[in-house]
Amino acid sequence: MRVSFFTRWLFASSLVLVLLSISLADPPSPELNKIFPRLSGSFQSQGHRPLSSLEKYVGSYKPGILAAECAYVSPSGEKFLAEMIRMPSDSEAYALLTKVVHQGKQAASSQFMRTEGVGTASVSSPEYLAFFKGTTFINIIGPSKKERTELASSLIEKLDAGTGDIPVLVKHLPEWETAQQRALYSVSLPVLQMFAPNKPALEAVSFEGGTEAVTASYPSGQLVIVEFATPQLAADNDARINEKINQLRGAGQPTPSAYKRTGNYSVFVFDAPDDGAAKSLIGQVKYEKDVRWLGDNPYAAERANRRWLNMSVGVIVNTLKVSGLAVILCLGVGAAFGGAIFIRRRAQAATQTSFSDAGGMVRLNLDDLAAESSPARLLKHGGK
Repeated sequence: MRVSFFTRWLFASSLVLVLLSISLADPPSPELNKIFPRLSGSFQSQGHRPLSSLEKYVGSYKPGILAAECAYVSPSGEKFLAEMIRMPSDSEAYALLTKVVHQGKQAASSQFMRTEGVGTASVSSPEYLAFFKGTTFINIIGPSKKERTELASSLIEKLDAGTGDIPVLVKHLPEWETAQQRALYSVSLPVLQMFAPNKPALEAVSFEGGTEAVTASYPSGQLVIVEFATPQLAADNDARINEKINQLRGAGQPTPSAYKRTGNYSVFVFDAPDDGAAKSLIGQVKYEKDVRWLGDNPYAAERANRRWLNMSVGVIVNTLKVSGLAVILCLGVGAAFGGAIFIRRRAQAATQTSFSDAGGMVRLNLDDLAAESSPARLLKHGGK
């Protein structure tokens, strides 16, 4: 069968395009190879690929996001899927974790729980183990809880620790040590509205400029703290929020039980049983200033000098304390040894018979007036 020139040209062109696409394809990412090694502990990797379920986490790819998934096979033959999302900041990675918390509680609240010792913070269910460390969020899906934890422990070693802690805003919640177990973190308005639904006052909040928010439920209502990066952003948002609340009140729509601006925070209380409970809860939120210099700190030398003086004073005081303790110890030890020797010699003297020619007293021959006596002429014991 004779092939036309056009057909041969089309086939050759297609082959060239295929080869060109293969040659221009992105090589395996060294970063992903580091996070998802071929062998992770006793687990065998089956290769990584782009994350297929990114939409349920962040909606779509955004600048600064690295997302992939990798299948692993355990020594027992069980298959596990590790989903990884590298976010631009630690706070955003933690926000992803709390989003999983929220979704897990809605799906099966009785089976959902937090775990300890895996990453900076972690949660687990019968189906998965999710954790974050630094800017990386990882969700491991598999049947065995023990093997999920083993796989997570081997993957954690490849991750940067970042700040090594949860966002500071969470620690500004009232009774944050227990509240963090139910706290939900967000870095966007849609996610905050998902955590606090049917709260129209939140529509006035703008998340431009690095705004972050945390919410937690209390017996006296749902508390929402929104932190703005600058005082100007806080003031602008406060004006919009107050205007929105007045509009809602005038239209007879639901409004927050209490609202207050504290520093760079906008604090809301929703669904409080009464005004007293709302004011009590909102009054427990304290704003702590964090001053950061864009350039060199002009007070750095003064602070260094103050630290040096405080250190010098501390060294002098500690030296005096140690010297005083040493003197007291030496005097105490000397008195103890001297007293023991004195008591011992007195006891020895009490057991011996002493003779005296001075009416029972002992006379010391300090002036050489007493005549020398010959020991040979002294009376023996018993007068013999």
